[in-house]
Amino acid sequence: MDTMLTGFLLSISLCLDIGIVNVAIIDVTLKYGRKAGLWMGLGSCFGDLFYALLAIAGMSFLLQFVWVQWLTWLGGGSLLLWLAFKMAREALRDATQTETTHPALPSRRHLFGRGLTLAMASPTSILWFAAVGGTLIAQATDGSWLSTVDFLIGFFAGGVAWTLFIALGAHHGGQTMGTRFKQGCHIVSALLYIYFAFIVIRNGYLALLN
Repeated sequence: MDTMLTGFLLSISLCLDIGIVNVAIIDVTLKYGRKAGLWMGLGSCFGDLFYALLAIAGMSFLLQFVWVQWLTWLGGGSLLLWLAFKMAREALRDATQTETTHPALPSRRHLFGRGLTLAMASPTSILWFAAVGGTLIAQATDGSWLSTVDFLIGFFAGGVAWTLFIALGAHHGGQTMGTRFKQGCHIVSALLYIYFAFIVIRNGYLALLN
């Protein structure tokens, strides 16, 4: 259960960054309704799951080297603290909503594929998995298949839960709640980044210096 919960929270921390995927889901939901936003979000969940699988496969081997452990400890912890600062700074600013013109979305397959493509092309997602996500995912499991499956279930469930939240929130809140919604995401994201930065730094200290 702890492994699944960690996967869930990691997925939420990734989703909370206001990047191209979240902006697109909000915009599509406001223009075409809840179902359109949900299908796009579901596609992005599978994109994140693909990166999570790559992170598990790659980091489990690389973390056998001591120099990689030092790099991920210092680099990952520093990056998480920087992201927390970035989210806190953004929360203090007045968010500005930009209008984006979307073409007609004729099918669920198109929406799903667009969400998948956006998730796999998102610069923030690539950076998160390359520098931070792999380390946290590797530390969250004990290397067994059961632990890995539990983590991935929690990770995917977190993405689905966030998709439901953001699509329903955008549908009911509308344009008037856009600024407050983004600011709330930034605040919660900053808190989660600080939490996971503490985990990375503590685990690195215990493994390498204690």
